[in-house]
Amino acid sequence: MKLLVYGAGVLGSLFSTRMHEAGHDVSLLARGERLNALRRHGVQLAEGGSPAIRRVPVPVVEHPTGRYDLIAVFVRTHQVEAVLETLTDVEGDVLFMLNWAAGAEPLGAVIGHERVLLGFPTAAGTMDGDVVRYRATNIITRLFPTPIGEPDGRATPRLKRIVREFRAAGINAKAEPQMDAWLKTHAAFEVPILQAVNAAGGPVALANDPDTIRGMIRLMRQNLTALPTPLVPRGFVALQTLPEGLLLAMLRRFLRSPTAAQLDGPSPAARAELERLAEQIRVHTRVW
Repeated sequence: MKLLVYGAGVLGSLFSTRMHEAGHDVSLLARGERLNALRRHGVQLAEGGSPAIRRVPVPVVEHPTGRYDLIAVFVRTHQVEAVLETLTDVEGDVLFMLNWAAGAEPLGAVIGHERVLLGFPTAAGTMDGDVVRYRATNIITRLFPTPIGEPDGRATPRLKRIVREFRAAGINAKAEPQMDAWLKTHAAFEVPILQAVNAAGGPVALANDPDTIRGMIRLMRQNLTALPTPLVPRGFVALQTLPEGLLLAMLRRFLRSPTAAQLDGPSPAARAELERLAEQIRVHTRVW
C-alpha cells in the first residue's frame, strides 16, 4: 500500500511507524521544525517514561504530490479545512482519523464524496519535545478497536482491504457501519467533559466539584438525546439511563485516574479544536 500520513503528531507518528515497519510505502507529511526533526532523527519513540528512545526512519515529505492508495489524515478538528485545500489535486482515498461531528458532506464537497472515509484513532500518547511517548500496553485499544467506516455504512471492498492491512500491521481496526453516528456520539460525550475540565482548571479540581460534574452529566444527556443519529456504541445509552449519583461517582473516579491526567493543561491547539468541535455539536443538536 502506498500511504500518505498527513500529520506528524503523536497519532500520525505512531500510525506511520506501524505501517512503515509492516512493509508499506509510507510518507509522513510534516512541516516546520517537526519536519526538520524527522529528517534528522526519524520518528523517535519511547515507552512511557523510559529513557530508551527508538528511532524509526519513516520517509517524510513537506507537500503531498501524486497518487496514493490511501491518505490517512491525523490533524485537529479546526485544521481540517486547510488540509482539504491541499488534497484537491492529490489522488487517493482519504481516511479522516480525528474528532469530527459535522458528517462527511463538508469533506466530500471539497475533495469528492467518493474519496471520503471516516475513522477515529484509539491509541494515546504525548509529545516530549520531538519524542513520542506511548503506552506499551493500552487496554483502551484492546477493548475499543480503532473504528473505520464508509460514510453510508457499506462494507465496501476498499474498507475491507484497509481494515485487513491495518490489522496485519498490528493496528486493532474494525469496520464500523455507523461511523458518522459513532463520531457524533463521541463528540456529544467528550465536549462537555473537556469544557468542564478546562473551566475547573484540571481533572482533579473538577473531581472535587460534584455540582459542576452534575451539570456536565445533564449537558451530556441533552446532547445525546438531541443527536440526529443513534447512539454508537450502544453502551452510551448508559449515560441516559444510569442514576445520576452513580454516574457522578464513576466520573469522579475517572477524573482522578492517570488516564484523565492527560486532560490537564490543554494547549492552544487543543482549545481551538474543542471550540470547533463544540460548534459542530451545537449545529447538530441545537440544545446549547
